[in-house]
Amino acid sequence: MREKFLSALMITGFLALLPLSGCKQKPGENAKLGAVSRGAAPETSLSIPTLEGSTTSVDQYKGKVVLVNFWATWCEPCKTEIPWLIEFNHKYGPKGLVILGIAMDDEGKKVVEPWVQAKRFDVKGQQAAIDYAVLLGNDKIADKFGGILGLPTSMLYSRDGRKVKTIVGLINYEDLTKALDSQL
Repeated sequence: MREKFLSALMITGFLALLPLSGCKQKPGENAKLGAVSRGAAPETSLSIPTLEGSTTSVDQYKGKVVLVNFWATWCEPCKTEIPWLIEFNHKYGPKGLVILGIAMDDEGKKVVEPWVQAKRFDVKGQQAAIDYAVLLGNDKIADKFGGILGLPTSMLYSRDGRKVKTIVGLINYEDLTKALDSQL
Protein backbone atom coordinates (compact mmCIF):
# COMPACT_ATOMS: atom_id res chain seq x y z
CA MET A 1 0.00 0.00 0.00
CA ARG A 2 2.78 2.39 0.94
CA GLU A 3 4.61 1.66 -2.34
CA LYS A 4 1.47 2.44 -4.35
CA PHE A 5 1.03 5.69 -2.43
CA LEU A 6 4.65 6.72 -3.04
CA SER A 7 4.39 5.82 -6.73
CA ALA A 8 1.20 7.85 -7.08
CA LEU A 9 2.84 10.77 -5.25
CA MET A 10 5.87 10.67 -7.55
CA ILE A 11 3.72 10.56 -10.68
CA THR A 12 1.61 13.47 -9.40
CA GLY A 13 4.77 15.48 -8.69
CA PHE A 14 6.15 14.76 -12.14
CA LEU A 15 2.88 15.80 -13.79
CA ALA A 16 2.79 19.00 -11.73
CA LEU A 17 6.26 19.98 -12.99
CA LEU A 18 5.65 19.04 -16.62
CA PRO A 19 4.16 22.42 -17.66
CA LEU A 20 7.37 24.14 -16.53
CA SER A 21 9.47 22.28 -19.10
CA GLY A 22 9.15 25.15 -21.64
CA CYS A 23 8.13 25.19 -25.28
CA LYS A 24 5.83 22.24 -24.69
CA GLN A 25 2.42 23.90 -24.75
CA LYS A 26 0.15 22.41 -27.38
CA PRO A 27 -1.43 24.68 -30.00
CA GLY A 28 -4.87 25.78 -28.88
CA GLU A 29 -4.14 25.63 -25.18
CA ASN A 30 -4.80 28.91 -23.44
CA ALA A 31 -1.78 30.82 -22.25
CA LYS A 32 -1.76 32.50 -18.87
CA LEU A 33 -2.80 36.13 -19.11
CA GLY A 34 -2.20 38.33 -16.12
CA ALA A 35 -2.14 41.99 -15.27
CA VAL A 36 1.14 43.11 -13.77
CA SER A 37 3.03 46.23 -12.72
CA ARG A 38 1.61 49.61 -11.87
CA GLY A 39 4.51 51.87 -12.85
CA ALA A 40 6.94 52.00 -15.73
CA ALA A 41 8.84 48.73 -15.94
CA PRO A 42 12.62 48.98 -15.36
CA GLU A 43 13.42 46.62 -18.24
CA THR A 44 12.06 49.11 -20.75
CA SER A 45 15.38 51.02 -20.84
CA LEU A 46 17.47 47.89 -21.53
CA SER A 47 19.44 48.06 -24.81
CA ILE A 48 18.83 44.93 -26.89
CA PRO A 49 20.87 44.09 -30.03
CA THR A 50 19.07 44.02 -33.37
CA LEU A 51 19.86 41.79 -36.35
CA GLU A 52 21.15 44.89 -38.15
CA GLY A 53 23.87 45.47 -35.54
CA SER A 54 22.35 48.40 -33.65
CA THR A 55 20.38 48.31 -30.39
CA THR A 56 16.86 49.23 -29.38
CA SER A 57 14.76 49.35 -26.22
CA VAL A 58 11.09 49.41 -25.30
CA ASP A 59 11.62 53.02 -24.10
CA GLN A 60 12.38 54.09 -27.68
CA TYR A 61 8.72 53.44 -28.48
CA LYS A 62 7.10 55.58 -25.75
CA GLY A 63 3.71 56.68 -26.98
CA LYS A 64 3.23 53.33 -28.74
CA VAL A 65 1.93 50.00 -27.48
CA VAL A 66 4.77 47.46 -27.48
CA LEU A 67 4.44 43.68 -27.64
CA VAL A 68 7.68 41.92 -26.67
CA ASN A 69 7.75 38.28 -27.79
CA PHE A 70 10.50 35.91 -26.59
CA TRP A 71 10.86 33.07 -29.11
CA ALA A 72 13.37 30.72 -30.77
CA THR A 73 13.77 29.19 -34.22
CA TRP A 74 13.49 25.65 -32.79
CA CYS A 75 10.32 26.31 -30.75
CA GLU A 76 7.18 24.90 -32.44
CA PRO A 77 4.63 27.02 -30.48
CA CYS A 78 6.75 30.07 -31.37
CA LYS A 79 6.47 29.19 -35.06
CA THR A 80 2.69 28.86 -34.61
CA GLU A 81 2.52 32.41 -33.23
CA ILE A 82 4.63 34.12 -35.89
CA PRO A 83 1.87 34.35 -38.56
CA TRP A 84 -0.44 35.82 -35.92
CA LEU A 85 2.21 38.37 -34.94
CA ILE A 86 2.66 39.33 -38.61
CA GLU A 87 -1.12 39.72 -38.87
CA PHE A 88 -1.25 41.83 -35.67
CA ASN A 89 1.57 43.99 -37.04
CA HIS A 90 -0.40 44.65 -40.24
CA LYS A 91 -3.68 45.29 -38.41
CA TYR A 92 -2.46 47.28 -35.41
CA GLY A 93 0.86 48.77 -36.58
CA PRO A 94 -0.88 51.80 -38.15
CA LYS A 95 -2.72 52.31 -34.83
CA GLY A 96 0.52 52.43 -32.82
CA LEU A 97 1.57 48.82 -32.11
CA VAL A 98 5.25 47.88 -32.22
CA ILE A 99 6.24 44.20 -32.04
CA LEU A 100 9.72 43.27 -30.83
CA GLY A 101 10.57 39.59 -31.35
CA ILE A 102 13.48 38.64 -29.08
CA ALA A 103 15.13 35.48 -30.45
CA MET A 104 16.56 33.33 -27.65
CA ASP A 105 18.62 30.94 -29.80
CA ASP A 106 21.96 30.14 -28.10
CA GLU A 107 23.78 30.51 -31.43
CA GLY A 108 22.46 34.06 -31.87
CA LYS A 109 22.69 35.97 -35.13
CA LYS A 110 24.41 33.21 -37.13
CA VAL A 111 21.28 31.03 -36.77
CA VAL A 112 18.54 33.63 -36.40
CA GLU A 113 19.36 35.91 -39.33
CA PRO A 114 19.38 33.26 -42.11
CA TRP A 115 16.27 31.63 -40.60
CA VAL A 116 14.37 34.94 -40.59
CA GLN A 117 15.50 35.77 -44.13
CA ALA A 118 14.50 32.37 -45.54
CA LYS A 119 11.30 31.56 -43.66
CA ARG A 120 7.84 32.44 -44.98
CA PHE A 121 4.55 32.03 -43.13
CA ASP A 122 0.97 31.60 -44.27
CA VAL A 123 -0.89 34.76 -43.26
CA LYS A 124 -4.49 34.67 -44.47
CA GLY A 125 -3.55 32.65 -47.55
CA GLN A 126 -0.49 34.74 -48.46
CA GLN A 127 3.17 33.87 -47.86
CA ALA A 128 4.76 36.54 -45.67
CA ALA A 129 8.13 37.15 -44.07
CA ILE A 130 8.56 38.37 -40.51
CA ASP A 131 8.06 42.11 -40.87
CA TYR A 132 8.49 43.23 -37.28
CA ALA A 133 11.76 43.91 -35.44
CA VAL A 134 13.78 40.80 -34.57
CA LEU A 135 16.20 41.27 -31.69
CA LEU A 136 18.87 38.99 -30.24
CA GLY A 137 18.27 37.86 -26.68
CA ASN A 138 20.02 35.82 -24.05
CA ASP A 139 19.38 34.74 -20.46
CA LYS A 140 20.69 38.04 -19.07
CA ILE A 141 18.21 40.02 -21.18
CA ALA A 142 15.36 37.65 -20.27
CA ASP A 143 16.25 38.04 -16.58
CA LYS A 144 15.97 41.84 -16.90
CA PHE A 145 12.40 41.29 -18.10
CA GLY A 146 11.70 39.30 -14.94
CA GLY A 147 12.80 35.95 -16.32
CA ILE A 148 10.84 33.67 -18.58
CA LEU A 149 9.49 30.23 -17.69
CA GLY A 150 9.50 28.94 -21.24
CA LEU A 151 9.07 29.88 -24.85
CA PRO A 152 7.17 31.59 -26.19
CA THR A 153 6.61 34.34 -23.62
CA SER A 154 5.06 37.68 -24.53
CA MET A 155 4.75 40.94 -22.62
CA LEU A 156 2.46 43.82 -23.55
CA TYR A 157 3.43 47.39 -22.62
CA SER A 158 1.06 50.36 -22.64
CA ARG A 159 1.78 53.65 -24.38
CA ASP A 160 3.33 54.98 -21.16
CA GLY A 161 5.69 52.00 -20.76
CA ARG A 162 3.76 50.03 -18.12
CA LYS A 163 3.68 46.26 -18.45
CA VAL A 164 -0.02 45.39 -18.68
CA LYS A 165 0.04 41.70 -19.70
CA THR A 166 2.38 38.76 -19.53
CA ILE A 167 1.53 35.72 -21.63
CA VAL A 168 3.42 32.50 -20.87
CA GLY A 169 3.15 29.90 -23.60
CA LEU A 170 1.29 29.98 -26.88
CA ILE A 171 -0.78 33.14 -27.12
CA ASN A 172 -4.53 32.87 -27.31
CA TYR A 173 -5.38 34.79 -30.49
CA GLU A 174 -8.74 36.10 -29.24
CA ASP A 175 -7.42 37.12 -25.80
CA LEU A 176 -4.47 38.99 -27.29
CA THR A 177 -6.77 40.69 -29.80
CA LYS A 178 -8.91 41.95 -26.89
CA ALA A 179 -5.82 43.10 -24.98
CA LEU A 180 -4.52 44.98 -28.04
CA ASP A 181 -7.93 46.52 -28.71
CA SER A 182 -8.05 47.76 -25.10
CA GLN A 183 -4.65 49.48 -25.48
CA LEU A 184 -5.14 50.89 -28.96
